[in-house]
Amino acid sequence: MELQVIGVGFGRTGTDSLRVALNRLGFPCYHMHEVMRPRNQKSHLAFWNRVADAPPGTPFDWQEVFADYRAVVDNPAACVWRELVLAYPQAKVLLTHHPGGAEAWYQSTVETIYSTDKRTDLVLVRRIVPTMRQMSRMASRLIWGRFYEGKMDDRAAMIERYERHSRDVAEAVPAERLLVYSVDQGWEPLCEFLGVPVPNEPFPRVNDRAEFQRRLRVIGLVGNVVLLALAAGLLGLVYWLVG
Repeated sequence: MELQVIGVGFGRTGTDSLRVALNRLGFPCYHMHEVMRPRNQKSHLAFWNRVADAPPGTPFDWQEVFADYRAVVDNPAACVWRELVLAYPQAKVLLTHHPGGAEAWYQSTVETIYSTDKRTDLVLVRRIVPTMRQMSRMASRLIWGRFYEGKMDDRAAMIERYERHSRDVAEAVPAERLLVYSVDQGWEPLCEFLGVPVPNEPFPRVNDRAEFQRRLRVIGLVGNVVLLALAAGLLGLVYWLVG
């Protein structure tokens, strides 16, 4: 199968809720979650690290990672939105906005996905888990470095970047192919755009800021437990050697 829906919005603009919604509508959706699925981790992280190392616009066989999906949202795919829009000329394009605007998007991002590179309790996890090292490398180069222009610590610059991205997409994608969308609008505009019936159920709301931060705390706790276990083992070895 080939992509029929391309999400070009920044991460933390409701992309996880949109992922669930698109799956529900019959569009199997690629998202950062798919990169980290056990069956995908090795090959997909290797692919996205190759993308991160290549100059922007370098051609890739995108089906290498998208073969099982009809839709894609979120990073890292959004980082190469121009390439995907050209590679899949029949696909419809979704530009997601944060319901609270650019300021709210920035605050959500620095308190969630960007904080994973800043939190000291995650340093050990990145060092001892190969996939986390690869993920961190890819994110540093492709997301924070290229797509966000290395400016995540500058609030004003990133708000300008967010707004400029919206203008860039509107200029590059024909209006009939584009839906500018916020997940608080619910099913109706999304289903109308995709030409599918509206489900008789609430629109999904997942992965809010509090839930994301809870997951990070769990990961950090696991890393600290491993560190303590390693330290205890080392002390036991030293005691055995000198005892």
